[in-house]
Amino acid sequence: MWRKIHSERDPRDTLFAELNREFGAYANRVGFYIKAFFDKSPKATFGIMAAVMLISAALSFTIFRSRSTPSHVNVAGTAAPVSSGFDELLQATGRIRETLHLKRLVDSLSNKKELTSNDSTALIHALDRLQQLNKH
Repeated sequence: MWRKIHSERDPRDTLFAELNREFGAYANRVGFYIKAFFDKSPKATFGIMAAVMLISAALSFTIFRSRSTPSHVNVAGTAAPVSSGFDELLQATGRIRETLHLKRLVDSLSNKKELTSNDSTALIHALDRLQQLNKH
């Protein structure tokens, strides 16, 4: 299998620590100048902050505003009212119930060894009605 690689690196040596060691003097110098500017002129700092906020607000309401165009939906027909949907649902439920009833009837009649003329007629009518329901 693979051999385990052992690293002899000091756990305190990270990327951030190395970057800080290399460029820390420059970052500290820039931070010192910024802090000196803030301490020397707090009113100018507040003015710059307020101006940046106003510019940001103006840009967000003008240039960066999302101009979503309304999508045109082509409606093929008129929408059916909710009551017709319930009517269709009730009709479908009725057809399912009738189908189950007819299937039970056909199963019970097909399990009989001998059919009478009434049984034969009932079986023929049940099968015809099942065909009509399946076409629907």
